[in-house]
Amino acid sequence: MFRMFVVAFAVTAVAFLVLDAIWLGVITRNLYRREIGDLLLPKPNFGAAAIFYVIYIAGLVHFCVVPSVTRQSAMRGLVSGALFGIVAYATYDLTNLATLKGWSTTLVFIDIAWGAFASAVASAVAVAVTLRVAPRA
Repeated sequence: MFRMFVVAFAVTAVAFLVLDAIWLGVITRNLYRREIGDLLLPKPNFGAAAIFYVIYIAGLVHFCVVPSVTRQSAMRGLVSGALFGIVAYATYDLTNLATLKGWSTTLVFIDIAWGAFASAVASAVAVAVTLRVAPRA
């Protein structure tokens, strides 16, 4: 069980981090600056980002990947990951929309869709790889 969790965590982390790096560094490089402008720091707080990624990926693994490996279903991982992403990203974006001046409604929809997509893909990939490398005993 421990080996399965370690493999699932590692694969989920790689998949999610690669997707998010492409999203933030290439696809939406100017979107966030245009939509929320002065709310952005000149340079990201990498410590806070690292803590977010560890917690978020652990959540994906616990709530989406491991149950899907147990059921041997990458499709379940895809659906569970999408739902987890919607809940998590909606919590962040809608709270910001409710409490911050200048938070972009456009960004709310884009960000929630991105959270659903990236979480779904990362979870499904992690399930598929984990089933091959460290199937449930």
